[in-house]
Amino acid sequence: MSDFLFQLVLTLDATLRVATPLILCGMAGILSERSGVIDIGLEGKMLAGAFSAAAVAHLTGSPWAGLMAAVMTAVLLAALHGFACITARGNQVISGLAINILASALTVTIGIALFRRGGATPSLTAEERLPVIDLPLAETLSGLPVIGDLYSEILSGHRILVYVALLAVPLTAFLLYRTRFGLRLRAVGESPEAVDSAGISVHLMRYKAVLLAGVFCGLAGAYLSIAHGGEFGREMSAGKGYIALAAVIFGKWRPVPTLFACLLFGFLGAAADRLQGREIPFIGAAPTDLMIALPYILTVVLLAGFIGKATPPRDIGVPYPKGK
Repeated sequence: MSDFLFQLVLTLDATLRVATPLILCGMAGILSERSGVIDIGLEGKMLAGAFSAAAVAHLTGSPWAGLMAAVMTAVLLAALHGFACITARGNQVISGLAINILASALTVTIGIALFRRGGATPSLTAEERLPVIDLPLAETLSGLPVIGDLYSEILSGHRILVYVALLAVPLTAFLLYRTRFGLRLRAVGESPEAVDSAGISVHLMRYKAVLLAGVFCGLAGAYLSIAHGGEFGREMSAGKGYIALAAVIFGKWRPVPTLFACLLFGFLGAAADRLQGREIPFIGAAPTDLMIALPYILTVVLLAGFIGKATPPRDIGVPYPKGK
């Protein structure tokens, strides 16, 4: 294999790992915002989930306990966001930002109180991290040109949550477009009056969507600290929740286009790591700062609406009065 192909395989392999939390948060954003609830708080729920996962995995020695703790923490914050936006009819953007600020402060405060490491957790052992999954026949097929590299080097050998994230996309699509629950969820975001007139609780449907979003955010947080990483570091989400939100908008609130947007962001992040300090034909040495900033620059471009027209659900961000 040539050096170029080798570097390409490594970059694509890293793309899946970098994109995993974005995919999970992207599916969370779709579910919440399709129901009419803006979810700026993806970042905070993921960060809180990452801390809970690492802390509980370290204290119990079980990554599965850490995974459950991450999901429960994110769902708790999602319920708080739901109460503020759905029941109390508060401003959804402000509530989401409050979740982010709360998570940022609490993870550091509790981390210092528990571990005395400046808000970080101790490094996790291999037994305290989620396992790596080798797909069937990966070693056997590794000798085949192209197909073997794709299967054994890019698709196989990832932590279990990478595959969970990939499965979350068709699962979310099936839930939205092939189930009664999905039909009602989409209707709540587009025309809550029609849903209410049919005798279906708008508030209950929105709560269900927000809590499901919390589950995905918890999985994303757990991936950061006990799968991709081996510990929790303060602010380790590093804006990934906002990048996932940009992917949702770029994907027009649909699962598959959002997946491709997340993979694009993941590829940019992986390429930035690989290209730092390397020589690029006709350009020379890759500017390190620019490569690191590329995913965030693209996020700003997408959120500013420079690429295509994205039409959100009609009633997104609009509280629905109980009993209207």
